[in-house]
Order: sequence, then structure tokens, then C-alpha cells
Amino acid sequence: MKTLVKIGIASLVLWTQGEAVQAQTIAKGRPFIEMTDPTADTLSDWSVVKRGLNSSFVSIDKRYPRSVAPQVLTQKKALVKGWKGERVSAQLLLWSTSAINSVSVEIGDFRAAKLPEIKANTAQARFVRYVMTDEFGPGCGYRKPQDFASSLSPDMLDDLDTYDIRGKEVRPVWVTVDIPRDSESGIYRAAVTVKSGERKIEDLVLELEVVDELLPEVGQWTFHLDQWQHPSAVARTEGLTMWSEAHFAALKPVMKRLADAGQKVITATLNKDPWNVQTLDPYADMIIWKKKKDGSWQYDYTVFDRWVTLMMDLGVKKMINCYSIVPWNNIIHYKDEVSGKFIDVEAKPGTAVFEEIWAPFLTSFVAHLKAKGWLEITNIAMDEREPAQMEAAFALVKKIAPELGVSYADNQKTYKKFPDSEDISLASGHPFSKEDLINRRARGLNSTFYVYCGNSFPNQFTFSDPAESTYLAWYALAAGFDGVLHWAYNSWVETPLQDSRFRTWPAGDTYIVYPQNRSSIRFERMLEGIQDYEKVQVLRKKWESSNEKEKMNRLNKAIERLDKPTRTATWNEDLNDAKSLLN
Repeated sequence: MKTLVKIGIASLVLWTQGEAVQAQTIAKGRPFIEMTDPTADTLSDWSVVKRGLNSSFVSIDKRYPRSVAPQVLTQKKALVKGWKGERVSAQLLLWSTSAINSVSVEIGDFRAAKLPEIKANTAQARFVRYVMTDEFGPGCGYRKPQDFASSLSPDMLDDLDTYDIRGKEVRPVWVTVDIPRDSESGIYRAAVTVKSGERKIEDLVLELEVVDELLPEVGQWTFHLDQWQHPSAVARTEGLTMWSEAHFAALKPVMKRLADAGQKVITATLNKDPWNVQTLDPYADMIIWKKKKDGSWQYDYTVFDRWVTLMMDLGVKKMINCYSIVPWNNIIHYKDEVSGKFIDVEAKPGTAVFEEIWAPFLTSFVAHLKAKGWLEITNIAMDEREPAQMEAAFALVKKIAPELGVSYADNQKTYKKFPDSEDISLASGHPFSKEDLINRRARGLNSTFYVYCGNSFPNQFTFSDPAESTYLAWYALAAGFDGVLHWAYNSWVETPLQDSRFRTWPAGDTYIVYPQNRSSIRFERMLEGIQDYEKVQVLRKKWESSNEKEKMNRLNKAIERLDKPTRTATWNEDLNDAKSLLN
């Protein structure tokens, strides 16, 4: 079990670009308290609940309210099934009418007759914490908390050894098992012991069925996962100086979790915050532009190099997407050698100043990337820009630095205007041609879809159904995309451990993991879908070579039913039916 870590909120001053920014940090050493339940759930009738601590395995597809007395069919045994090398999940629910302190959940070794045991350290049991969420409403746009229905949603997987359960409270526990790659196939059983202090309350049983198939290593996964990273948010929540040694040390475990899920893209910045501070934390510069007294330019790539190296060392090596030659407000800045100050410049694509200021940078950038050996995997990236601006920007890149690739997220329904772009991501629900996707893949070009504040399903909001995060990869598979993009992996809000709401967009849109390397139900279910995607590739190759047409047809028909970026009455059932074929 992990070492107990308590958390609290404290103030700090974070230095970015030489300016002090008042912020909030998540400090170790003090416990934090979940927010008060704002719903009528607090009036739930607990009088029929059995005294003492109750427990049952429950579906991983459902979220269970904190204040509602559960009405579930009690299950003291659960079965999880997976391939060698796969992570599988189960959910245990605990609830009580009275307070019970120091509750812990321990998982023993997995044993099967005549088979080597699977050690207990392959499993984790993590208490699920509730965060405040809201509702989809109109989707995108500025919002005030009082205008939207709020509720508590179980999402964050905490790193506590023990938890004090209050009276009339539900506490989920998320169980994961990383099936060893060298384990033998068969059905194993492990004791799941619920305790209060040293007193044993109950033993449950977790069965693990290891299927005689091997999931490829993460480095061999083909699913194109692109979750945009936000280093500044880590500095703020840890109370660290931006780009300091301590900051890079804190970034490593957070980004390793992403790399271990098969992340393919390094999110880098070229100049001033490309999104014009749409997030709580401005994106700090990775490349410092300096205009010298004689009018020549100098570029400091120190931070950029260290960031890219960190991510590549963790295994993220397919693409470096650099935002943005077209920032959201067309403003870039540089440090003036004469005044020593940063100067803002408006540089709209297609204008003389745009070429004047970007051409020398692109020339320098290409030379630097060549020296580092990164040129072939680097793209100049843009996010949801108008076609005219994109066209002018692409023209300059082609003129000055044709060796660079281009990447863009398209919500303008204009992807056909730029058919040769190395990496495109289309807004979910927007029209596209499957023939175009097939053609792009044949030419070695990458095509994904992305979810954002404008689509209610499938998505990864803190109020989204857990299985939606799994559905993402299956929809990509069914529609012919190479993967999925989500705009924020860790753009944390002010108090992310307690409140996932933000001034714009539905709650949870800005992050899917939590500070100090805490996972979430959303992240674990997303990983599940990615693993499924890879399993399909293995089975298709296997069944095609052995001419097992019936199996192939059943799987393909199941996948076809998931070719919908909208909620249907049977979407979750269809998803689980397709998943069952993989095992």
C-alpha cells in the first residue's frame, strides 16, 4: 500500500516571466475536506441500511452519489478478466449509517491451483474522492456556478492508506490489477479484506481470469493519444518556481502516467501563451525570443530542450506539436535588449509584420531541431483557427521552413483545404469522409478526432458516465480515426481536489488527472479503451492469418454499432458486448 499523504491548501507566489503571480498550491501535511453535498440526496432515507460498515462490489460503469443510501444487489465476489500485460479494474462500494474511522482495504496474493501465484503488489485499492461538478448545459461559454445544477461526483483516486467514513456516507474504492506479462492463463482468487484500524470487518473475493493472450508493450501501441500537457499548472499546485530543478522533478511522475498510457505527442509552446490565458495558469514560455540592439534575433531554447528531453525519456517520441504560429489573439512577445522588457506585437497571418517576425524564428528553429535530431517529428501546430489565417500561416511555413510538419485542430469543417497536413484532429460530430481517413493513413498521415466543450457525448467531464472515457477509443476504431485528442491533461482549476468547475466550459473539461500524480476514474477508463483498441489490432491480425471469418465478422459488427459520436439508448450495452468479444 502507498504511504499516507495528506493534503491541504496554502498560498504561494509563483514566478512566471519575472512577474509574481498570486496562486494556490496544494500543500502536504494537512488533510483536505470534500465540499458539502448541495443536492437533495442528503435527504436520502438511511433507516433501512444495516448497521456497521456495508460493502459490495458494484459496476465500474456507474457513479454512486455520496449521500444516497445504496440500493444494490450485494456482491461479495467480483470477476475481472484481461490479457497478460493488461490493467483491469473493479469497484468496491463501502457505506455506513455511522462514522467508522481508519478504514482500509487490503488485497492479498492471487492464487490458483497448480499455477504460480500473482503477487498482491500487482493490485491497488484506492479510495475515490468526490469533487464538485456541474452539468453540460449549453456546453461552451462563460458560466457562473449559481446558474448550473451542481453535485458531487466520485472521480479522484486518492493515495491514502486509510479513510475515515462519516455517517450516512458512501465511499467507493477503485481496484486495479496490472496482470503480469509472464503470468499463466487461468482463474485466480485473492482475498479483499476491509478493516477498521486493526479490526477485520469483512473478507470479499476478487477473481482474476487471465486470458491466454498478450497485450503488446506500451511502446508498440498504435493508438494515437494526444492529451495536451500543461507544465505551469504543476508548478502552481506544487508551489514551485517555474522551470526550476524541483519543477522538472515534480513534472516527471505526472507525465510518466500519461506516457504509460501510450501518449504520442509532446505539447510545446513557441512564444507567448498560445491560448491567450484561457486556463487558470498562463502557459509559460519555453522559448525566449530576444531582439538585440542591432535588430538581429536571438532565441533561447534551454527550457524547450529540457522539456522535450524529459518527455522523450519517458517514452513520448512520435510528435512534438508546437503551439502556435497563430495564437488566439495573434499576439507574440519578445525581450528587448535595449529596455530589458518584454514587448507585445500583433502579428496577423498574411501581414508584413507576420512574415518579418516569424521568418527568422522559423529559420533558427529548423537549424536547432536539426542539431537536436528532432526535425522530422516536429509540427507547427494551430488550434481552431480560421481557414484564411491557417492558409497564410501554412504558406509561410512552406516558404521558410518546408522541412517542418503542420498540425491543427479543426472546428471549421475545412480539413479538406489542407489535405497534406501531417497531423489533423477533427471536432467530434463534425462531418468527415472515411475515404479521406483511409487515404491519409495510406500516406502515413495522422488523423484523430477531439472532444471539447461543445459535445456532450462521448466526453470526459467529471459528470460524464465513466464508460464514456472507454468509448472514445472504440469510436475512433469504428469511425476510422487513428486516435483521439483532448485539449487538457492537467490544466488544473483553482482547487482541483475539491471543485472541478471552471469559469468556462463544463466541469472537468480542463483535466483528467489530479495534482501530485493522482489518477481518476476517467483516466483509468480511458486507458481501458486504449488497451481494447490494441487488443483489436492483435485479434484482427491473428484471425486474418488463420482465416477465422466468423470471429472476425462478429467483432466487426460489434465495432460498427459503436460508430456513433452521439448517445444512444444502448451505447453502454453495445460497448460491453464488443469488449466481451476481446476476452
